[in-house]
Amino acid sequence: MKFSIENLRINSTTAMRRTGYRFQHRIEQTGELSFVREMAQGGYPRYHMYVKLTGKRLDISIHIDHKKHTYGEETRHHGEYDDDGALGPEIERLKKVLQ
Repeated sequence: MKFSIENLRINSTTAMRRTGYRFQHRIEQTGELSFVREMAQGGYPRYHMYVKLTGKRLDISIHIDHKKHTYGEETRHHGEYDDDGALGPEIERLKKVLQ
């Protein structure tokens, strides 16, 4: 699920930390930052997002990883990408905190 936050007033990493997300890594090719927020002690399921700051607009792509990928070297995993289920309320929570 993708959405944007307009007129972000603080650093994008600081903003994500305030929402409870932990920085994971930076993707050099795209400039996106990866953040996760675990929902269970074992690390999964978890919310996983990629963010990119363009001017003062923060573009967010978020999904749920239900468990660690199980396909060897490939990047496919068991995830949820639609805003139904647990993802919808999480997106609304993020919008309230970040705006």
